[in-house]
Amino acid sequence: MRPGGAPVAVVLRGIKSKVKNVSSHSAACEEKTGVPVARAVLIDMEPKVISQTLSMAARSGCWKYDHQSHFCQKQGSGNNWANGYSVHGPRHKDAIMNLVQKEAEKCDRLSGFFTVMSMAGGTGSGMGAFVTQCLRDAFPASFILNQVVWPYGTGEVIVQNYNSVLTLSHLYQSSDALLVHENDAIHKICAQLMNIKQISFRDVNRVIAHQLGSVFQPTHTSEGAVRYSRNPLGDLMESLVPHPEFKMLGLRNIPQMSENSLAYSTFTWPGLIKHLRQMLIANAKMEEGINWQVRPPLSGLPVSQKCCLSRAPHFNTSIANLVILRGKDVQSVDVGGFRDAALYTSWLNPQDAFNVWKTPRAFNKYEKSAALVSNSQFLLKPLDDIVGKAWNMFASKAYVHQYTKFGIEEEDFLDCFTALEQYPQSKAFCISFQDRNCSDGPRVQAEQW
Repeated sequence: MRPGGAPVAVVLRGIKSKVKNVSSHSAACEEKTGVPVARAVLIDMEPKVISQTLSMAARSGCWKYDHQSHFCQKQGSGNNWANGYSVHGPRHKDAIMNLVQKEAEKCDRLSGFFTVMSMAGGTGSGMGAFVTQCLRDAFPASFILNQVVWPYGTGEVIVQNYNSVLTLSHLYQSSDALLVHENDAIHKICAQLMNIKQISFRDVNRVIAHQLGSVFQPTHTSEGAVRYSRNPLGDLMESLVPHPEFKMLGLRNIPQMSENSLAYSTFTWPGLIKHLRQMLIANAKMEEGINWQVRPPLSGLPVSQKCCLSRAPHFNTSIANLVILRGKDVQSVDVGGFRDAALYTSWLNPQDAFNVWKTPRAFNKYEKSAALVSNSQFLLKPLDDIVGKAWNMFASKAYVHQYTKFGIEEEDFLDCFTALEQYPQSKAFCISFQDRNCSDGPRVQAEQW
């Protein structure tokens, strides 16, 4: 997503039994013209991006947005999180929530909300965090999944680290799970896998959309199921978020390549599964350049030895994983490697920590494809980096005045830093708290991670 001015999209997931030719858990409804209309609300403080988004969808001829289900103003948030959260949010709350309520009433049964937003700007992050909080208050029984775009490590928004810290700490209080895409990783996919020379934000968004589609297109969530899942958000949460404190999810997709390369490529399930498993273990964001030297600890080792070995450099321990397979012969695919107890924390049974969804229907021209959604340690280093950079700026009071004039005080920053600094320590503790025989224990792991 572009670094500034990125809109917020609230997509509603639910069942509409009277609609034909649309999957039962669709995020779209059908107009009299037969063109599916996205069950979504677009929010931005500037009209340009909203207008472009509406036009692009309509030109496709395959689907469109409801022209009445968007909200925009004439003035943006100026990349200031406090402006979006404390000013624009409360000022326009009623108008936005009325649009959401209108869309929710079109569902026979509302399963939840999928909120697409950035972390680094003012509207996408500040307004997005405020709207998520409003959704939680208005729909306490509905699932909320936030898809957030992690900013480039060297972005053009000088206060992006402040905005990111504020966004994450607030979303953690309101959202059921955060599905994170890192701009740096997506940029590498565009350059190295898609062979794009001049990478635009549209290219980045196209890769993100492909990965999201590989997860949210209809699929069977249990063995022998004859119907597609009727509650994909609920199934996703049940599979991946066994503890409410650990809700950051990462997404990997394989294969992913340009159309020219795809025409000359063939894939086998054993090869795809082998690469996807190693991507998880080595915390690789794409299939090219995987470190094959990284190995999990042997699952047969005693707990005390396993604890110490699991701290080998770069090994990515998981809390829960979900593999989604699409294409020919999915019923015969062996995913036993993902059930290895060595991949997971010791406090959750491997049978409960891993799930697989399948459908024989191919996805986006790929005869065979696999996606992995993981609740693991994948984000601990990026999170530590972004918190560290923000803290260094805060310690010198850099740009803090831009936030205090909109109502975000220094105490609010400190609360957010405290919440996010606790997350890596809790994650390390959660992964190893049963392994008390290890000589240096959880304390060292918390410091290391």
